[in-house]
This record gives sequence, structure tokens and C-alpha cells, in this order.
Amino acid sequence: MIEVAIMIEGQTGLNWPRWQRLAYAVEALGFVGLYRSDHFSDAAPPDQDSLELWISLAWLASHTKRIEFGPLVAPVSFRHPTITVRQAAAVDDLSGGRLTLGLGAGWQEREHRNFGFDLLDIPQRFARFEEALEIVTRLLHSAGPVDFDGAYYQLHDAVLLPRPLRPHGPPLLIGGKGKRRTLPLAARFADEWNAVSTPPATFVALNAQLDILLHQFGRQPQSVRRSLMTSVIFGTDEGEVRRKLRGRNEAELHAKGAVIGTPSAVVEQLGQYAEAGVQRIMLRWLNLDDLDGLELLAHHVLPQL
Repeated sequence: MIEVAIMIEGQTGLNWPRWQRLAYAVEALGFVGLYRSDHFSDAAPPDQDSLELWISLAWLASHTKRIEFGPLVAPVSFRHPTITVRQAAAVDDLSGGRLTLGLGAGWQEREHRNFGFDLLDIPQRFARFEEALEIVTRLLHSAGPVDFDGAYYQLHDAVLLPRPLRPHGPPLLIGGKGKRRTLPLAARFADEWNAVSTPPATFVALNAQLDILLHQFGRQPQSVRRSLMTSVIFGTDEGEVRRKLRGRNEAELHAKGAVIGTPSAVVEQLGQYAEAGVQRIMLRWLNLDDLDGLELLAHHVLPQL
């Protein structure tokens, strides 16, 4: 059975009232989790409210009881990995072990330029990402001092204290579908691989490639959870679906992995993802104020899975 979570974009108007309403709704309606992006601004104006990631997750950890959560994903270009791992371990402990630490290399040029972060070119960006993953993993897994001498980061007798309550701390998620850089990093470091906007047939091929890479790194395929984040356009009838499509081509959206339709159509598409190997799907809910739609999605779809 596939697990269904909700994902939101944190830079598209997220503020405290919206975040709190969404968190309580997602927990009450039976979704397995709530995930959010980590952006300072959108790729193009106008700028909107953008609630800071770790402060929002700390609130979530202490104000919900059941749902799992985390960033999809936190760019290492924003924060030193030692800061990120300290924040993540603390929030995970506060939640009783419900955080998944999603990390990424960073991609959005505008926010990096506007706020003074160095995005780097793609080869350097992924080299820095690999170093950050190494540091995060070592600090979570080692109770002793950690030394690291990289091109981007240097550590000398660094110790993560207090030690995480969970052995090895929160699970590490790596998102993306790049065969040359992302999948090898997921095979080496990740506890969960998250594909992004990928149709079922493509997911099957990427999933098989990840299995091959895991074997090359001496890991078992079952050691890495497989998840997917994709858009959803949901309506209780065909008319509502058409209105929400706003003239966009449904076939083209399906080709990009979007889940679209009435309850029966959504259930069928989620079943296709489950057959493709997706264990958890994060449905990207763009209207942060549409709690009625979220409730309808939960009531009409979740009982059928």
C-alpha cells in the first residue's frame, strides 16, 4: 500500500497562520506526513511570505503527535552542514523521531543572488554537496570527534552533542533523478531516495538503476526507502478537475508525473505508482488556503488505498 503525504512550497505565501492550519489539518485528516520546500524566494517575482524552514519544523515537532515531516529539500548552499545537522538532530529529538532530513545541492539562481549565497557551477555545486553529505553522515553516525579536510569544509575534533536519540539520528533523504550525480550520491548516503515529478514508467527505470548502484556500494536495495514528490490536481467531479486545470494540457502534465482527476482516477494513478515501486508519495498542494480541498482528497482517496 502506498503512503500519501502532503508537500507544500514554503516560498509561496507560507506564514504562521497558514502553516499552523495546514499542520493540524494534515494530521487530523490521516495523511502520513507534511513536507515543505526550503526557499527564501521564488524563481521569479512577486515575492511572498516565506517562513524560515527550521523554525517552522521545530514548531511542527512540538505541536503535532503523529505525522512525519521534513524539508524537500534543504540546500546545503544556505547553511553550513554542521549547523544543519545540529538543527536536524534537535528537531528530530523534539518530535520523538519523526523528521526526515532532506538535503540538496541547491538550484535556484535568483534567491542565491538576492541573498548573497554562492550557488557555484554544477560540478562544484555537487562536489560541495558530496562533502556536506559526508560531514552530516559522519557527525550523525560517530559518537567521537570528527575530522574532515575538504575543498569546501574543514572540521577538527567536531563532536555532535547531545547525541541523537535515534541511532544515527534522522534518516537522510536525497531527492532528484540525475543518473550521473544524484543517484550515485543517493546510493552512497541516503536512507530515502525521492524522485521528483516522474511518471511511473520512468520511476521503474530509475529505481532499477538505483538498485544496481546500491549493490556497487555494498548496500541492500531494501535499505533505501523509495518516495516521490509530484503535483496533484484533484476534483470531486470532471467539471472541477477541468476548472483547476485552467486550460493546461492534461497529457503533458501526466508526462511530467502529475496526479490528476476525480477520486477514482487519483486512486488508479496512485496504484500505478505503488506498482512502480513508490512506497510514499508526497502530493504537492499549491493552494495553501484550500483546506476544504485537502479534506475532500483525504476523505475520497485515502480510504481506498
